[in-house]
Amino acid sequence: MRILVVDDEHLIAETVSIIFRRHGFEVSTAYSAIDALALARQSQPDLVLCDINMPGRDGVDLMEDLGREIPSCPILVLTGHYGNYGRITDCAVTYSQRVRILAKPCPPLDLLREADSLLHLSA
Repeated sequence: MRILVVDDEHLIAETVSIIFRRHGFEVSTAYSAIDALALARQSQPDLVLCDINMPGRDGVDLMEDLGREIPSCPILVLTGHYGNYGRITDCAVTYSQRVRILAKPCPPLDLLREADSLLHLSA
């Protein structure tokens, strides 16, 4: 399974990537929405893990782009800002892909469980 991890905070992106690599996933990492979209076009991930607050285009913009270009790819949103929940859920109902939200920081087992759930729903 191919996973794309997107977070402008390098430490978080690398930590999440390590967690998934250790569990047998093929992982690509991007630090911006623009780079993530380019990587997604190339790698066609099975799941995207995405931060929301990023400079420039944010995670919601990326979700919209992915919905148009890779509509079957589910998205697991990781956000440390609780104020984003309403915006994310309002937007997610208009997307064709499945979207779940987890608050940062979250235990690795929760991250893996939610990812596994989304991957099984898309299979």
